[in-house]
Amino acid sequence: MADIIDYKIYGDDMQLVEIELDPGEGVRAEAGTMTYMEDGIEMQTSTGGGIFKGLKRAITGESFFITTFLNNGNGKSHVAFAAPYPGKIIPVNLTQFGGRILCQKDSFLCAAQGIEIEVAFTKRIGTGIFGGEGFILQRLEGDGLAFMHAGGTIVEKDLVAGETLRVDTGCLVAFAANVDYDIQFIGGFRNALFGGEGLFLTRMTGPGKIYLQSLPFSRIADRVLAAARFQQIGQKKGVAGLGGKILGDIISGG
Repeated sequence: MADIIDYKIYGDDMQLVEIELDPGEGVRAEAGTMTYMEDGIEMQTSTGGGIFKGLKRAITGESFFITTFLNNGNGKSHVAFAAPYPGKIIPVNLTQFGGRILCQKDSFLCAAQGIEIEVAFTKRIGTGIFGGEGFILQRLEGDGLAFMHAGGTIVEKDLVAGETLRVDTGCLVAFAANVDYDIQFIGGFRNALFGGEGLFLTRMTGPGKIYLQSLPFSRIADRVLAAARFQQIGQKKGVAGLGGKILGDIISGG
């Protein structure tokens, strides 16, 4: 059974969640997400269930270790975790999802001690080959609070039985375990070549809740890389132009 924890979320676009722990309570988090912790909090780093679980996370690009922040003091104490880029922190009570939820591997922030954090490979080969960011998912199991991060604005969708929604894979944050998840070819030669949305979309089929994000980190990274390449090209041209001017001045005796 997971620890019953209290929390407070600070900020608007660059949020931080502060967890209040009673003596003996703890919270589990990915390595590198902690912002501060008060006296009495101790860090306990482990593989979170054996070497095999650690290796599974490492293979999928996650940290080999999971860190538990445990209150070993005599009174209440606090530990805080920050979102890695602009967006919102989503608190989720797993009891409202039947004790299980799936989330993007980069979305998980922290969870109450007692919640199991597993790597979940998708069940269809098409999803695995073409899913992009959605290929590797994390499965959170338990009966307590978990916190995820969404880039930009959070959009919640409650799908009824048989209702479908097609979304960009990177825009998925989390969804109920009973929501069916598959990859679908976008269709059409011009759409595939010039649509700018990739070749595949994720098809979600209800019933169940879905959390979406308006600005996945992959889009931020793509824009930054594009801007960096453009700047680098401009600098090369600038250097070439400067070199040509200097050479011309030498030849002309200027």
